[in-house]
Order: sequence, then structure tokens, then C-alpha cells
Amino acid sequence: MGHAEIPVEHCPRRGGGAQNMSAQPTPIHRSNDFVIKFANVNGSGSASANELFARAIIRMGVPVTPRNIFPSNIQGLPTWYEVRVSGEGWLGCRGGCDMMVAMNPQTWDRDLAGLDAGGYLLYDSTKPMPRSKFRDDITVLGIPLTALCNREYSDARERQLFKNMMYVGALIALLDMDFAVAERLVADRYRGKDKLIQANINALRIGHDYATSHLDCPLGLRIEAADKVGNRIFIDGNSACGLGAVYGGATVAAWYPITPSTSVIEAFTAYCRKYRTDPDNGMARYAIMQAEDELASIGMVIGAGWNGARAFTATSGPGISLMQEFFGLAYFAEVPAVVFDVQRGSPSTGMPTRTQQSDLLACAYASHGDTRHVLLFPEDPYECFALGAQAFDLAERLQTPVFVLLDLDIGMNERLCAPFDWDDERRYDRGKLMSHEDLEAGKNFGRYLDVDGDGIPYRTIPGTHPTKGAYFTRGTTRNAYAKYSETGADYIYNMERLRRKFATAKDLVPGAVARPATRPTRIGAIHYGSTGPAMAEALAMLEREDIHIDSLRVRAFPFGDEVMQFIADHDFVFVVEQNESAQLRSLLINEGEIDPKRLVRVLHYDGSPITARFIATHIAEAVTDRKVSPIGQPVRKVAP
Repeated sequence: MGHAEIPVEHCPRRGGGAQNMSAQPTPIHRSNDFVIKFANVNGSGSASANELFARAIIRMGVPVTPRNIFPSNIQGLPTWYEVRVSGEGWLGCRGGCDMMVAMNPQTWDRDLAGLDAGGYLLYDSTKPMPRSKFRDDITVLGIPLTALCNREYSDARERQLFKNMMYVGALIALLDMDFAVAERLVADRYRGKDKLIQANINALRIGHDYATSHLDCPLGLRIEAADKVGNRIFIDGNSACGLGAVYGGATVAAWYPITPSTSVIEAFTAYCRKYRTDPDNGMARYAIMQAEDELASIGMVIGAGWNGARAFTATSGPGISLMQEFFGLAYFAEVPAVVFDVQRGSPSTGMPTRTQQSDLLACAYASHGDTRHVLLFPEDPYECFALGAQAFDLAERLQTPVFVLLDLDIGMNERLCAPFDWDDERRYDRGKLMSHEDLEAGKNFGRYLDVDGDGIPYRTIPGTHPTKGAYFTRGTTRNAYAKYSETGADYIYNMERLRRKFATAKDLVPGAVARPATRPTRIGAIHYGSTGPAMAEALAMLEREDIHIDSLRVRAFPFGDEVMQFIADHDFVFVVEQNESAQLRSLLINEGEIDPKRLVRVLHYDGSPITARFIATHIAEAVTDRKVSPIGQPVRKVAP
């Protein structure tokens, strides 16, 4: 063991470690309702310790939503981990933080500035810091973590890793948490590795004992055991998509690695090994191919779809850009395919490890010419699973690519959600297939012939019949029987039929979810995807200020009639989204021929998840600027 001496002047007795930087501070006092943010350095092993802290709160029956905010390099740059604690069950980002665990000197000033007045700062007090580096309106908690680690451990890597566990141990004491819960979590994580179990528990105990001996415990922030989690599960959206693809019948995946979508394929691979391996001979009943690039991967998916397999790829914005011409081929040749697009900060390489909703227009009109693609917008991991599975039915029913648009915030962060459910009686919808019996009976087969008026033709799968039902698949124009044609009338026929098919899709995709205000209002708000949890809390904030707003969560494109009716029923509608160019707003204007003045932008695009405070403040200010009150009373700005 190393034996570094702990400086006495930075190891105060009880009461001395919690420094009130003003004569009369007003510390925050809340139970099961606050935000803690960890500021660390990437590659330091902090994420594992921070996640254990979040899971310990969940095991105490209190809902939390953790978010890992990390750079795109391997190590050395700043990283943050935010834990939203909400006994009421709010799962979106609130905005601001009530306690900062500041372990990165490089970001000290920024981290301190983000702490709400009355909040708490926990830092490594091994080295003295000038008073000017603190604020007068917060409570400062110093623990000599480096000195404690130097005393206990001689190995440099151990000192780095166990320092993280020590501050988690201190937090358990400061927040009045159950230490036994953390012990059980460590035992679960390192099951079968007794040395690691004991070493991690020892580090937790050192931090816990120091806090109880030298600091006033507990703080004004406390975790009280509850029963608010219920039967919800804790999973990230990418894993949910991978499982949804398995349940949706996918047997082929082709991909090229790209942040933040790679773990979709990793999850699919793990689930396939478990559920798609022949129990008798051990043979794989699936094919997963890492292509040489994104262009090759979507080509493989389309080829597999043409052959009758349910196939998909997972990518992000740069991959979507590279796949454009193949999307046009699949659209015009009418080949089913599924694309999971885990959106990130764009354009170009953009911010690979930051979140945005920036691929909406790129996917809706992917490829050149007159194309329109079906898009699905999951809100949470549950919908990543459910809509991910449904996407394969839609792709085959409509014979077209279907895009599932989530983003990094949903995809890479674990979140509480409803347990996944599945009806074992459910059968896959393979759409209009011309069978061997149909062809034998002489049924008229035109690959692009609309016989039902819904724009969807019949198709055959290779091998259906030895002599009948064959056709050329081409990206060039053709007539209803797949014969090459450059005749204008044939081209118009196909384009009008594709337009009818897209209109048919309106009745097949998931409908929008409405949330009426508690009082009548002529103001509405539309949002989609990962914005949902923060939006729900923002609406509650606004209602407390007597600003009542109807909301509508869009779950798919093409938009159902209910979306345009919602806009028609309101004097103006806020469109809340996470991109700079108001892409959902543009899509609504273009598809619904809406007066742009009636759709008010609320845009968040700095790469961090949108917050409830951001939404509520911007809507309240906009309502004030328009001098409109939803209930005929003076409008008040939402308190921060």
C-alpha cells in the first residue's frame, strides 16, 4: 500500500467540510427531486461508477434518468454524467443541476456556473483552491479524494478507478442512501470475481466513512426509499431496437460502424445468438455482415429484401448521406428495407457523440427525384422495440424502405420504460405476395400493376414458381408489367401510383398521440421523438403558470389526418424540435400546405438533450411576445 499523508488543513472535522460561502446561504432542500451532475475526464472509468450510483437509486424505488455526455475521442477530454432524480417520474432533462461532483479542473468554471443557486458542490480538496474559485450562493463539500487514494493504493490505475467509487460512497452518505443497496449492486456486477467485489466495496466504504466523519450528513438533498419504479425496465434504445428487429422477423443485417448506431447491431447480434441459433445443430439462422462502407451495407440490405428476407441496416447522418442513391432504387423498384437512423449532431462529421433530430428531411425525401419515405419516431426504448418490430411489417406491406428515426439521447442512454410486450399469436404482415397457386391458376401478374386502388402492387419472391412470376427489377422507368419504358404515360402512371401508396401508408403507420390541456385553449404544440419526456414536464410547468397548451406527439410520416386537423383547430402551434432548420415544421408546411406564420419554431440544437426549462421558457416568452393568453389572463414568465 502507498502511504501518502493527507494534508490536515484539507481534512476538516464535522461541519468544517461543508463550507457555506456566504453568511446566510439558502441550501436547496428536496427529497427525490433533483439533478446531480458529474464532471469527469473521458477514459477515467468514471461512467461505470456513476452508473452504479444511478442504479442504486432505482433499486431504492425512485425513478432516475441518467445521461452520459462524452467526447468523440478515446480519452483525455471532458465528460459529464447527469442523473435526474424524480419521484414524480419525469424522465426528460429538466435543465440546471442541484449538485455538481466536480472532478475535472479543466471544466471547473463552466461546471460551477451551471449549478443552481442553493446547490451543492462536491470536489477533491487534496490541493487548496483560492476562495475566488467558489460561489457565494452554494454549499461546498471538500473531500481529499486523491490523498485518500494515494494512501490506500500504489497502482496508478487503481488510484484512478477507485477514486470514482470513493465519491460514490460519499454521496451515499450525503444523500442518506442505503449502503447495502450499493454493496449488492457491486456483488451483482462482479459476480464470480470476489477480489473485485471486495476492492470496490472497500473504496465505497472509505468515501462513505469519510463523509460521515467529516461532513454534515445528510444534506438538504435526500433519497428516500419509495415504490415508484414499479415493473418498468431499464434499457437503452439501441438495445431495444436490436431486440425489436429480432421480434420483427429480421434475419439479415448489413452495416458499417458509426457512432452512435453501432450498438444496435451489437445488440441484434447478441439476441440472434440467443434466439436465432438452431438448438439441434448450433447453426446460425441469421446473417450479419460488416460491409466495407455504408453504401455497400444498404446494397446488401436491398438485395436481401428483394430475395424475401427481412433485412435492415443501422447508421447515422453521414451514412444516410452516402446511401441516398440506393434509397431511390429501393423506393422506385419497390423493395422492402428497414433503416435504423440514430441521429447525431450534423452536418458533415458534426458532433458524433452529441444528440440532434437533424436527419428528418434527409430521410423523408432521401435520394434525387420525387421520393417520399415512411418515417417512424420512437419516444423511448419501449417504442424503439415496438416501432422497430412494426417497421418490418410496414416495409413489406408497402414494399418500400422504412426509416426508424431515434437519436443518441434515446439510443445510447439507459431509460426506464414499460416492459416490452408481444402477442405470440401475432403473424408477420408480408403484404401482397403472388403465390405459386395464384400463378398456376393464371392470375394476372403485373409487378407494378395497381389492382386494388391503394397503389400497392403484388410481388413475387424468387423461387415462387419455376416459369411464372419472374420480372426485371430495375431503377429505370417501366410499365405496369416491369417492361422497360421511357413513355411519359408509363412514368406518370407509376408516380401517381406511388403517391397513392404513400397516401395508403397514412392509415398504416402509428397515429399521433394527443394530450389535451386541462382547460380550453387555442394554442397547440407539436413535437416528436426524444423531445417527449421533456415536453411533458414543460407543459406541467406552463400549466402552473396558467399557460394551457394542447400538445400532439407525432409518431410517423406520412402525417395522419389528425395532425393537420390539430393545426387547423388552433390559432397557432409551437413546433418543438432539436435541429437548427426547423425540419419538422418544414415538413408540415410542405405536406399540409400550412401557412408558415401559424407554426412557431422552438429549436434546440447545441448537441445536448432538450430540457423542460428550455421548452417552457421559450413558449412562455413567445406567448408573451404575441400578447396572447391561452385563458384570457395576464401571461407570466415561467420561473427558472
